[in-house]
Parts: sequence; C-alpha cells; structure tokens
Amino acid sequence: MANRVALVTGAGSGIGRAVSLALAGAGFDVVLAGRRIAALEDTASHAPDTGARLVPVAADVTSPESTDALFARVKAEFGRLDVLFNNAGTSGQGMPFEDITFAQWTAVVDVNLHGMFLCAQGAFRLMKDQSPQGGRIVNNGSISAYAPRPNSAAYTATKHGVSGLTKSIALDGRKYDIACGQIDIGNAATDMTSRMTSGAMQADGRMVPEPRVDVRVVADAVVYMAGLPLEANVLFMNVMATKMPFVGRG
Repeated sequence: MANRVALVTGAGSGIGRAVSLALAGAGFDVVLAGRRIAALEDTASHAPDTGARLVPVAADVTSPESTDALFARVKAEFGRLDVLFNNAGTSGQGMPFEDITFAQWTAVVDVNLHGMFLCAQGAFRLMKDQSPQGGRIVNNGSISAYAPRPNSAAYTATKHGVSGLTKSIALDGRKYDIACGQIDIGNAATDMTSRMTSGAMQADGRMVPEPRVDVRVVADAVVYMAGLPLEANVLFMNVMATKMPFVGRG
C-alpha cells in the first residue's frame, strides 16, 4: 500500500523541518515547500530511514501562480494529498503600533494570511477532487490567536484571522471529508525563539527570559493530528512551554 502523502510549507527550517521529518518517520511521503531550495534539500538530507520520499519544491506561498504550480506538482508526483501542514509564516518586526508602516503590515499579512488561504484552498481543491475523496489541513496558528504580545499588531491580527479560516474550512470541508484543525504553539525551541532565553518583552514593559519547549514535542503533536481517521478532528490544540507567561497574569 502506498504511503500517505503530506505537504509541509516552510519546511526548510524550524517547526516546518521538525514536522516534515516526524511525518516521514511516521510513514508519510512528504513534499517540502519553501522559498529556499537549498534549505529544503538540507531538510531532505536528514530523512529518517523509513523509505519515505521527501521531495523539495521551491514555492512562494504569497503568489497564486506559485501555489498553483506547487499543488500541480503534488498531483503529478503522487496523485493525491492526504495532509497539508500549513506552516509558512513570519513574525515581522516588533514595533509600536503607531510606527508600523503599511508595507510592514502587508508583508506580514501576505505570508501569514494570504499565504495560508492560498495553500489551504489548493489543498482543499485537490482533496475534493481526488479518489478516495478527503484529507486533512492543519494550520499553524499561535498563542497570539488568543492573547497578543506587545508590539505585535500585524502578527496578532493575522493569527486571529487564521483561527477564523480554520473554522470556516472545517465547516465547508465536512461534505467532502476534509478535516481542518489548528495547532497554537507557545515558545517552541527554534532559531526564531532563541532570543527568548535572554529576555522577551512582557505586557508591563519588562524583559524577562521565557522557557521554551523542544520542537520535537510540537512535531509529535502534528503527527498525532495528521494520523487521526477523517471522522475525528482536533479543531484546536495548544502546545506550549508549561512555565511560559501565558495563563494568568504572567
């Protein structure tokens, strides 16, 4: 029996790389999508010895033409798609709300919301038309979908938008056996969060070191969501460092 097929965006580093390798370890063939082909090839070079195929494909999630080409490649290579981990994103530059330029706002919205929509729609269309019909989309949200950090208006707004997108896809996908869920991650240990060990700005303006959680814990959570039968769904899952300042008042 052929392996199930997964697509991971932003697969060249961080959470995307960890999830790609974990899915391959669980027996998925994985299409690795991202802007930097060299980084995707490096991810593929770490493939576990399970016989799974890891296929790097350069793609820009903010471009309709590029995402169309990505899903055409998935269909040509494997004939179907079982799981999309819709992961590509950017945090943008932290700055006071009044200082954000429209260009800086748009740069974050283009990746985190427009890119999330384009990839989810591409997966939805492929999953709707394939036989057997159906599949699963897992969107990478954030704890910021519930509570913002200081100086993060663009990022926080997009992650709230992703939550609405997740719910809409979950509803509209029912009749096609397309499940959609969201993982909201707090302080996964990646290069992007390395600065938190020396201090992250709190709501009262203090800089306080924050704990992080091994990125493999996040990867295992996505593999769990991906492996569920289509009659079951995790709509929202929060995976976070236990002692990070999120619950309560810090």
